[in-house]
Amino acid sequence: MRTLMAGLIALLAVVPAHAKPPKAAEFNSVDGVLRWIYVYRAKPDPNSVPAAIRTLSRLGGLQDTERAGVYVGFLAGVIGANPLAADEIVDKTLTIQREDRWIVVRAIAYSGRPDWKQLLRKFASRMPERRAMIAKYLAGKSPTLDELAIAPSPSGFERLRDSLRIDAVWGKRERKIILEPSPEVLDILWGYYFASGSYGPIMRIVAMLPWSEDRDDVERLTIGSMAKFTLASNAMRDSDLLALLKGSSKARNQPKETVAALNEVTDAAETVEIARIRKQAMGAIDELRRKGPAYRRSANWWGYVGQSAIAGGCIAAAVTGHVEFGLPCVVGGAASSGVVNFIANQP
Repeated sequence: MRTLMAGLIALLAVVPAHAKPPKAAEFNSVDGVLRWIYVYRAKPDPNSVPAAIRTLSRLGGLQDTERAGVYVGFLAGVIGANPLAADEIVDKTLTIQREDRWIVVRAIAYSGRPDWKQLLRKFASRMPERRAMIAKYLAGKSPTLDELAIAPSPSGFERLRDSLRIDAVWGKRERKIILEPSPEVLDILWGYYFASGSYGPIMRIVAMLPWSEDRDDVERLTIGSMAKFTLASNAMRDSDLLALLKGSSKARNQPKETVAALNEVTDAAETVEIARIRKQAMGAIDELRRKGPAYRRSANWWGYVGQSAIAGGCIAAAVTGHVEFGLPCVVGGAASSGVVNFIANQP
């Protein structure tokens, strides 16, 4: 399906780094809002956030929820970073179109505020059309951003073992409510960073980097590759982010796979060679598509491997560098939310 990522990179590539962001009164396009979001953390202006969200709603920018992750994360970050002004921000943002108010529900739940449930209950009566959605978050049946779980890629043996489990075959394994990594979640984390300048979301993106070496799962490989690409492309323009990533690569508790990927990211950012990351990612994805998962090949399961494909919009455009796909894909981190379709004969 589609994503937001490459377009913002393409969009910002033609915008001077010192260009002034538009003022709230000048919000007249989705592109203008995106530029403003990208530079927001340098000069936070929470009072203008409702106007930006209203512009997105008026222009249809929130209709495709799979491509709106960066806006969800941005609004969540603003709410989380401005506890004293949060009520007013939510109140003014609720003047958007009724069908777009889902973003307010999710942003409150993803804000990280310790009192997010109280805040959500306070405004629930203003969003009767989202009663079911609100109830699921309040009951803990929908995961919040704090419940994002980034598990290490299982080994080939573990994948093979799990595929033979009786409960896996019959689908009876009970699963804890967690938020799983996805291109949309990657967008949300970048949006939160753009809003708050907080390094928490960045470290979660860093935790996805080992997935860029996964040779058994197309979805993990693609998400990991997009994490690497977005970190490099944003660090190329953000010296503070680059310094953070370089420092993180020297942390003693970092897994060696993460350190290796971080070194690639920082080197690409410093030498302005992010095209290399795109080519490596696309080569790995293409090999996995053609040959199937490595663990199945090693187990002589080739005859049972199905076809895999990425339905691509912007993820494919971002990784391959085909910027002619253009908007609606957005900046070095704002838009990985193209959804990956992994079609394979997996149990």
